[in-house]
Amino acid sequence: MDHTDSTDAWDDGLIARRVNETVGGDEYVVMDSRAATPQTVAPLVYDSGLRSRLEALRELVGLSRTRLDSRTLARAGRVLDEASARRRLSGQHTVVAIAGATGSGKSQLFNALAGVAISETGLRRPTTAAPIACSWSDGAANLIERLGIPPRLRRRPLPTAGDAESPLRGLVLIDLPDHDSAVVQHREHVDRILGLVDAVIWVVDPEKYADAVLHERYLRPMAAHAEVMFVVLNQVDRLPGEAAEQVLDDLRRLLDEDGIALGEFGEPGTTVLALSALTGEGVGELRESLGQFVAERTAPARRISADVDIAAARLRPVYATRRRTGLSEQAREEFSDRLADAVGATAAGEAAERAWLRNANRACGTPWLRLWRWYQDRGEPTTGRLAGRTQADEEATARQRVETAVRMVADRASAGLPAPWAQAVREAAARGSQGLPEALDELSVRAGVPTGRPPRPGWWPMAVLAQASMTILQFLGGLWLLGQILQIMSPNLGVPVLLMIIGIVGGPLIEWSCRMAARGPARRYGLEAERRLREAAAGCGRARVLDPVAAELLRYREVREQYGRVVGVGR
Repeated sequence: MDHTDSTDAWDDGLIARRVNETVGGDEYVVMDSRAATPQTVAPLVYDSGLRSRLEALRELVGLSRTRLDSRTLARAGRVLDEASARRRLSGQHTVVAIAGATGSGKSQLFNALAGVAISETGLRRPTTAAPIACSWSDGAANLIERLGIPPRLRRRPLPTAGDAESPLRGLVLIDLPDHDSAVVQHREHVDRILGLVDAVIWVVDPEKYADAVLHERYLRPMAAHAEVMFVVLNQVDRLPGEAAEQVLDDLRRLLDEDGIALGEFGEPGTTVLALSALTGEGVGELRESLGQFVAERTAPARRISADVDIAAARLRPVYATRRRTGLSEQAREEFSDRLADAVGATAAGEAAERAWLRNANRACGTPWLRLWRWYQDRGEPTTGRLAGRTQADEEATARQRVETAVRMVADRASAGLPAPWAQAVREAAARGSQGLPEALDELSVRAGVPTGRPPRPGWWPMAVLAQASMTILQFLGGLWLLGQILQIMSPNLGVPVLLMIIGIVGGPLIEWSCRMAARGPARRYGLEAERRLREAAAGCGRARVLDPVAAELLRYREVREQYGRVVGVGR
């Protein structure tokens, strides 16, 4: 479809270039898009489902910026930017790119669809050095501008009678350079524009339809865009007999292996056609399919939806997990128990219990036994002796217990999480553990074994009075006997001896009874001291470690919920 430019065919260089050529018996005029009258067109409107997915993706990216590196989120960020940019542009137009390898005949097909020789064709390779745009209606200037196609490469078929009813009205067709061009700039044009158009027509020929570069670099990565792709086998006029059908079947097989859904039997997917741009065979069928595709005006939204699907699939390893995640109540309790062991809560409770019993024995014991114990205990503290003896031995061990507790709770909380979020949980636990042993040591001093005398129960005064009575009886009996020895009193051994026996036996008996009665209150006193220390240690661990870990888990649940909306769970 070569053509000859004529000096007389140009107007003023800004309005139009006229090319007189007969295609199917009609004369066509290709106009420079700069001459188009600016029109206000309605912007693209996404349906509620796609809007919800885009909002979820934006929220997902925002929640993840401090947890994931920028490279991981780059694809999602580009999708959001392109979706926003496309939404502001015309919703009445569909931008379709024609892509293919060198010699596939894509420029020839471009001209056949346009009905006029717009794109240069010939034997010289590469023929198409820069993308060329052809719009069938006004209002597409901003869309073409977004593709970076300069005004001198924008065309429009000459309006004719009934143009408003043209089956391709709303189509913006882009002829791309060869994707396998030896010129790097050409390949860059292809890759950039393929990321911006609404749909793609891939043109293959009988010789290169199975080219590995085409399938591995383009078709396979774009499998999610099956609904906005056409794959046409061009140059079927070169195939004899049934060879065209055989090649077409093999092409379908390759596309299926690429994971591309084929639009067969009324199902959504890629349209696969065989045609000859040279003879016109099958071009009408492609034009009809393309006209119906453009009339639906759903390609831009389907393209963006497929982009979201691809972005979500790439993000799946950093968000999705099949395991149940979180920190169980059992893990929390075990963490608190380990901290309680680190501060010696059990030992502190036992020390408090012994302190209570010692005070009970002092209060209710016989004077002689109390005097003996005072002699033994003088110069030693009345409480906390066990803690004083073991403090040096326990200090290093306590720190190790705290570190082990933090490490175990971090491992349990991060189990099953994707790697970035597991790392964030462990880092939160590590930050919280800094200074935790010192804080627990301070707690053990403040909330450990109480200093001073434990509180006295109400029955202690009665026991003290009874013990004093036994002592008085011993003194009375002894004085009575002394008076008899000194012959101050009349001889009578029975009564003073009885009084002394009652005092001597009654004192230890009262002391034993008090000791038995004191076991219950002493145990409760020790348990209360242990409980206070346990709660203090648990509160410290919760504030420093568990709460930050829970915050990270909550953030992960939020992003996982947003990820579910992005992938369209429940749609």
